[in-house]
Amino acid sequence: MSDTVIKDDEVDIVIAALRSDLTSFMEDWRIIFSRFHLIIVKDPDLSEDLKIPDGFNHDVYTKSDIDQCVGSASTSVLFSGYSCRYFGYLMSRKKYIVSIDDDCVPAKDNKGHLVDVVAQHIWNLRAPATPFFFNTLYDPYCAGADFVRGYPFSLRNGVTCALSCGLWLNLADLDAPTQALKPEMRNSRYVDAVLTVPARTMMPLSGINVAFEREVIGPALFPGLRLGGEGKLRWETIEDLFSGMCAKVVCDHLGLGVKSGLPYVWRKESGDAVESLKKEWEGVKLMEEVVPFFQTVRLLRSAVTAEDCVLEIAKMVKEQLGPSDRVFTRAADAMVEWIKLWKAVASASTSAA
Repeated sequence: MSDTVIKDDEVDIVIAALRSDLTSFMEDWRIIFSRFHLIIVKDPDLSEDLKIPDGFNHDVYTKSDIDQCVGSASTSVLFSGYSCRYFGYLMSRKKYIVSIDDDCVPAKDNKGHLVDVVAQHIWNLRAPATPFFFNTLYDPYCAGADFVRGYPFSLRNGVTCALSCGLWLNLADLDAPTQALKPEMRNSRYVDAVLTVPARTMMPLSGINVAFEREVIGPALFPGLRLGGEGKLRWETIEDLFSGMCAKVVCDHLGLGVKSGLPYVWRKESGDAVESLKKEWEGVKLMEEVVPFFQTVRLLRSAVTAEDCVLEIAKMVKEQLGPSDRVFTRAADAMVEWIKLWKAVASASTSAA
């Protein structure tokens, strides 16, 4: 159905560097990453120099680069910790972005073959999505599958898939309370399937293993909701969950698709869930307000781009969620600032070209 040839110059791989020595991470991924351009964004809070092995086509962005682009006052607010990867999204000019956390290595499928995350993500994005009617054989465009009896022929062309959300073996992306209650729990189930998330259905988007079409949905993936005690572990943050729900609302409004499932990565052990629970508890409570809000958001027809949609949602966040907690007011302001940055960088790139 879709072109299976991936052009090297169509993909940027964005890596948020939260630790200085990336040698083992890069070597583990060499067979997959070496043909593509890498954008490595160093956490502004990291003082040590990065260690990156030879043989990769990469650009590294540091605190000074971020300060020069957005101003030092905005760096700590928008781009510290895992949120530094968003600066990579801002700098990319490629059609597709694939983002993998630096505590992950390539996974193997049920046959023992190495999973090519880039190839699978790009397949997901190039093949149509089916958000308006659920196909019980999951992705009808993959080999060995098709539309089931009763699936409307008028919907079988599908829509553009803008966002591909991969999964994780070993240490799944659980929240701190769940991991603390089940410290030995590990995910060993490799489910060979991709499905389109239905329209008007929310989902927790994880930034650990994700890909998207930059121009189409990139503006809706932003560093917005930062917790007061945010740490350097995934279960101590909810920035990706908040922007993910925003992106899902935007995709639904614009008639775009979101997929979940393949590809998998193998996620290494890290952190103390009990200690992290002290930091993330604020986020766990906030999610009880965030989810109902996004479930009821409806955007005006005049919002025809991702940028338009994010600005409209930011206004709703400030008006409807802001009175309950200042963290939402700050998130709304960050959303507006992000769109200004996105437009400014895009304009500068166009002028330079």
